[in-house]
Amino acid sequence: MGQQDGFLKFDRELPDSRSPKKRVEDFKEIYQPFPEVKTKKQAARCMDCGIPFCHSGCPLGNIIPEFNDAVYRENWEEAAEILYSTNNFPEFTGRICPAPCEASCVLGINKPPVAIEHIEKTIAEKAYELGYIKPNPPKERTGKKVAVIGSGPAGLAAADQLNKAGHWVTVFERETRIGGLLRYGIPDFKLEKQYVERRINIMDEEGVRFKVNAEVGKNINPDMLKEDFDSIVICTGSTVPRDLPIPGRELKGIHYAMDFLTMQNKEVAGDSIENKISAEGKHVVVIGGGDTGSDCIGTSHRQHASSVLQLELMPKPPQNRGESDPWPLWPMTLRTSSSHEEGGERKWGVLTKEFKGNEKGELTHIKLVDIEWVNQGGRQNMVEIQGTERDVPCELALLAIGFTQPENHLLDSLGVNKTKTGTVEANSYRTNVENIFTAGDARRGQSLVVWAISEGREAAREVDQYLMGRTELPAKDDSFFNVAELG
Repeated sequence: MGQQDGFLKFDRELPDSRSPKKRVEDFKEIYQPFPEVKTKKQAARCMDCGIPFCHSGCPLGNIIPEFNDAVYRENWEEAAEILYSTNNFPEFTGRICPAPCEASCVLGINKPPVAIEHIEKTIAEKAYELGYIKPNPPKERTGKKVAVIGSGPAGLAAADQLNKAGHWVTVFERETRIGGLLRYGIPDFKLEKQYVERRINIMDEEGVRFKVNAEVGKNINPDMLKEDFDSIVICTGSTVPRDLPIPGRELKGIHYAMDFLTMQNKEVAGDSIENKISAEGKHVVVIGGGDTGSDCIGTSHRQHASSVLQLELMPKPPQNRGESDPWPLWPMTLRTSSSHEEGGERKWGVLTKEFKGNEKGELTHIKLVDIEWVNQGGRQNMVEIQGTERDVPCELALLAIGFTQPENHLLDSLGVNKTKTGTVEANSYRTNVENIFTAGDARRGQSLVVWAISEGREAAREVDQYLMGRTELPAKDDSFFNVAELG
């Protein structure tokens, strides 16, 4: 343990962000530099608890008190070694993870929790700065070949681990650049793509092969994959968006959130975009209150929307934990993102009833009604509140209401079974086809980047075990019950 009274002497402190008025003029990350001496104080707040609940709050099982202690002692090499032993990409999770570890921090019972996510990002960046992270190809190769379909966080984690085990790994990506959700789904103001490219370049030098514009089931023959590779790992994510089939859905100006975000990310990367979905000068309504909806808000601000309104079907969450979500469970409390700080309006307990348009078939308004949730027969049902129907100006509606399943054509072409919800059916990451495995949102459904990385690592162990009859890849320590799952 570092400073024994650190949690008593120091308050939680995080980097300042750039002024909202200034940062909406670009797509760069929003946070200002943070002095190392302050990061050391944040690490000193770690209590080195007898039972470190933060371990179990993290889907990766990161060894948090130990790397906090190393940071306090300014031993960056040790901190990096500890962190990278459980997390392939802390430079990503340190920027975009909602930090369930912090929600289960023991200090968080009665004080603001340790700034674990910030410390994680700092360790990752110091590791690069000091030269600890560099290409390290395996000394020996097994001769086995593995195809990973999808280059998002699950696919990259699986590929990285399997390459470390000495297998020849090829990652197939249908887009023009590697990164999947990291590349196309997360705005640059949260994760600049230089960090994704930096990691991919290292993996490339370590021997992982990347193929872009390669969509299995379309321009890549799945039978060829089965013949040429000893194993296949499906990491395509859950990419089928949930629709909102209400009157007026056919009007021009209604789009899925991910289409909107992807186009903007491609433009930031320098691609030429035809028929770009633009919020400029428009009244924008984001339907859905989650992270994707928040990303749409921030992107709309940067495209200079006339107004931005976010709608959520559920009631407004409380400011503090309640009886149903006590520590160390994930708190179902109100969250305000950096995008919300930049402007716009939020409404809870609102149902979208109809899209309305003009004679040209263009969206002009949406009809809304307030709702309340009522317990009826032991179930919570929504009831419309009479007299609250109204039309709201809307020229761009973005559907950010989640994703349902992977795309069927790929799964069908590989002959793998699906669950009732459409995800890939798997037992210990293995599908019904002997040498085909799966990980990430394709298996578990829509989830977090940190869960995708965890799944990719665990699937890689199963593949290695299948190919070699044994595995030396590290396993996640599940000896303590998993708070992240409970939450």
